[in-house]
Amino acid sequence: MEPAGIVLISHSAKVAEGIKEIIHQVEKNVPIALAGGTDDDRIGTSVEKIQTAIDQAHTEGGVLLIYDLGSAMMNAEIAVEMSDFDDIEIANAPLLEGAYVAAVESGMGKSLAQVKQAAERALQED
Repeated sequence: MEPAGIVLISHSAKVAEGIKEIIHQVEKNVPIALAGGTDDDRIGTSVEKIQTAIDQAHTEGGVLLIYDLGSAMMNAEIAVEMSDFDDIEIANAPLLEGAYVAAVESGMGKSLAQVKQAAERALQED
């Protein structure tokens, strides 16, 4: 099975780019697409950018969306509703730590559900 792709949704394009750079230090085989900033490159999020990123990162393993702030979650939900894919999950996880763990788990061949669970548990202590 292909690894699940990951979409990084941030109010800042630079934040999303930086997180992708960090992840690529440990995992280069997981598709990671960025949806940072607004359509006119300001701080904020864009449903259209999220939709494009979903299309770029989607694999047979599905795609996991990870966001930074509440309004990004709302736009992610809208983008998912508008998508033709039915294997998209939104993780309630810290953007950096969650995406990092998700990429590692996805690269290990874990299912989309397992990748989401790992992202959401990224900061939990056992």
